[in-house]
Formats: sequence, C-alpha cells, structure tokens
Amino acid sequence: MTEFREQPIFSTRAHVFQIDPNTKKNWVPTSKHAVTVSYFYDSTRNVYRIISLDGSKAIINSTITPNMTFTKTSQKFGQWADSRANTVYGLGFSSEHHLSKFAEKFQEFKEAARLAKEKSQEKMELTSTPSQESAGGDLQSPLTPESINGTDDERTPDVTQNSEPRPEPTQNALPFSHSSAISKHWEAELATLKGNNAKLTAALLESTANVKQWKQQLAAYQEEAERLHKRVTELECVSSQANAVHSHKTELNQTIQELEETLKVKEEEIERLKQEIDNARELQEQRDSLTQKLQEVEIRNKDLEGQLSDLEQRLEKSQNEQEAFRNNLKTLLEILDGKIFELTELRDNLAKLLERS
Repeated sequence: MTEFREQPIFSTRAHVFQIDPNTKKNWVPTSKHAVTVSYFYDSTRNVYRIISLDGSKAIINSTITPNMTFTKTSQKFGQWADSRANTVYGLGFSSEHHLSKFAEKFQEFKEAARLAKEKSQEKMELTSTPSQESAGGDLQSPLTPESINGTDDERTPDVTQNSEPRPEPTQNALPFSHSSAISKHWEAELATLKGNNAKLTAALLESTANVKQWKQQLAAYQEEAERLHKRVTELECVSSQANAVHSHKTELNQTIQELEETLKVKEEEIERLKQEIDNARELQEQRDSLTQKLQEVEIRNKDLEGQLSDLEQRLEKSQNEQEAFRNNLKTLLEILDGKIFELTELRDNLAKLLERS
C-alpha cells in the first residue's frame, strides 16, 4: 500500500456552509451539526489543505493557495473562496476566540504555501528537465473520521464482591442465606458477561481497525477516480490524438466503474460493522443493568445482616433474662424448702406437746 504522509496539524469544530451555486448569495448548510474542521499538511508535496468530514463524506476539501483570503463577516462567522472547487465555504464557530484562532492559522499556512510555491518555482527554474509525470501520479492521503475525530477508549468498571457471611443460627439465617445464593448467582452471571464483553471488545477493536483501513482505501479510490476524470478531460482537449484519447477514455471509464463497484462493496461492509458495534453497545447496556441489580442485592444483604445482628442481640438479652429468672426461681425454691422444713419441725413439736397433755 501507498504510504500516506499527510497529517493533521490543527483542528477545531464548526458548522459548515457553502454558497448557493444558483443564487451566489444564500448559504446552504452542508452539516446538520458542528463537525471537525482540520488543517492538513502533505510533507511529500509541501501542500496545506482544509478538510472536514461528515461521517464518511468529505464536505470540505480545499487546498490553500497564496491568493486565498479568509474573511471574518461577523463575530462568529468566516468565509473563503476556493476557485478550484468553484465555491465559497463558510464556517460558523461557537465563539469569537475559535474564529480568531482559525483565521490566524489560515494566514499562517497561506504564507507557508506562498513560500513553498516560491521555492518550487526556483527549483523548476534550476532544473532543466523536470519530471511532471511522476508528480501527477501522487495520491492525496485518504482521510477517515477516526483520523480527525479520534476514538474513545472503552472502560470496564470494576465490581467488588462481598465476602461470604459467617454461619448463624438456622432459624434467623434463612433470608440471609437465600440472598447470598442470589448474590452468588448474579456474580456468576456478571463474570460470564465480563468474559463476553472482553471478547466483544477485542472483536470491536479489530473491526474498527478494518474499517479504518477500508476507509483509507476508499478515499484512495476516490482520489484515484478524481485524478482519472481530470486525466480524461485533458486527453479530450488534445485534438491531434483523438483516437488514442477515445481508447484511453474507454479504459479509464471501465477502471472508474470497477472502482465504483469496489466502493459499494466497502460501504456495505462498513454498514455491517456498524451493526456489530450497535450490538456490542446493547450488550454493554445489559452488563450495566446486571451490575446495578448486583449492587441492589448487596444492599439487601447488608440490610439483612443488620436485621440478623439485631435479632442476635435480642436473643442474647432474652437468654440473659431467662438465666436470671432461673437463678431467682432456684433461690425461692431453696427458701421454700427451708420454710417447709421449719413447718414440719413445728408440726412435730406441736404433736409431741399434744401427746404429753
């Protein structure tokens, strides 16, 4: 594959507009919401470009030239004309600071483009036989939404597990044991989901890498098709080679059709991968729901532990009261036995006195 050396050097977010090609007065929005607008630098060809993507569609692809001018028309809106694209681009920013920063970068890269053009002209004057064909064969580097906007890392929260409860009397520990079994069940379910989530995350990362590679190939095919169209136009202008131009045009049109078919196949593959990503997100939501349920079970376990502790205290207090009652009853029995013995002796003495009298 071709090694692409075009890299983003400054990015911001703005609403993108283009001038109405019919009226040349009204602005037509090309994005439904604010998108990323970036300056790119091609170190191979020493070229600066302004690029913006809405999904996989390039809504701005403007090469900065020394004769371009960026004009601030309000505190948050600016515009510039691109003669190559035969249009005028407009950007609506969220603040005046963002507009000023973008305008400063535009002037900076415009000056850099002017210096690069002057150096290129000096080299062409010093070179007796410049190679134009090799320069025409270079491809602009393809752009993907991932290279401009970036990707987000997925994070999986950690879930702590409670230690198993200590054994208690069977009569009071029944609800707690039942809740503990439920908690273990949900913990097992959560562990299974963690494993599935790890596998899906790996598959998702692999799919994302494939999507990025295919989008790069897609943009390369688009750039190649654009270059071939321009080449067809140039060949049609050469009247002395009409027959050769017609034959070459047929071959180029066939190549373009093949590229378009390849683009359709890649787009279908991208849609399939998007569906897989949506499925992975649904599984992530299910995992979060189970995590929440596990937390609720843990809270119930804590409540049951509190109730069990309270019952233990009440049972211990009741046992202490029963022990004290037994001690008091034993003391009363001992006193009663003594009184009965005394009454028996008194009865015997009275009987002896009656016998004597």
